[in-house]
Amino acid sequence: MIAVSPRSLVTGLMAGVGMALLSGVADAGSTPENLTFLEKPITPEQIALGNDVYAEFCASCHGANLEGQKNWKRRLDTGRMPAPPHDASGHTWRHSDQELFAITKFGVGAVVPGYESDMPAFEDVLSDEEIIAVLGYIKSVWSDEERAFQHNLNPKDGRAK
Repeated sequence: MIAVSPRSLVTGLMAGVGMALLSGVADAGSTPENLTFLEKPITPEQIALGNDVYAEFCASCHGANLEGQKNWKRRLDTGRMPAPPHDASGHTWRHSDQELFAITKFGVGAVVPGYESDMPAFEDVLSDEEIIAVLGYIKSVWSDEERAFQHNLNPKDGRAK
């Protein structure tokens, strides 16, 4: 039997299944423009809005400084994973814009069916513009190398793969 870590399993599922599922994100209420939202320059106003929205809705789990929860790589007693950091020490920058948008709006289950997470879906809480602003804010703290790596994960024709 081959041992597979939970992290590599989730990463594999997100890579293998996630992009196929995301082709349906537009059908779930998002506009095609949202699938390439961060390919456009993020304005200082969007980053400021994202910072405010992050502070109100995300920081309680992901940390005021995007540091994530303690021991975020170890499962909780519930079997779920703690909230990961969104800074360089985490894996957020290793996911495409489409994955990040879908996870935020619809929950992790939108990308990894059946995956149970403590992170809520924000579909009925945040507007698409607020989600875009939060993701823009998060990306604004990454290094040029992390942004370039993440940028290369996005489809070049503006459509989910």
